[in-house]
Amino acid sequence: METCPDIFELSDGTFAVMGTEATADLDSLLPPDAARADYERIVIISRETLLRAKRDIPDA
Repeated sequence: METCPDIFELSDGTFAVMGTEATADLDSLLPPDAARADYERIVIISRETLLRAKRDIPDA
């Protein structure tokens, strides 16, 4: 049952993602070229969620 989108566009053009918070588990596994600010969190979303959202994300 779908009750809400997992990825949606906000009125200012940014996107919000609902997923599983995994910062503590994955922070030390970030690749060397990735960085995370103190206010950012690592969130896991399923491949299916991202592929289904792709059609709603504008190219430009």
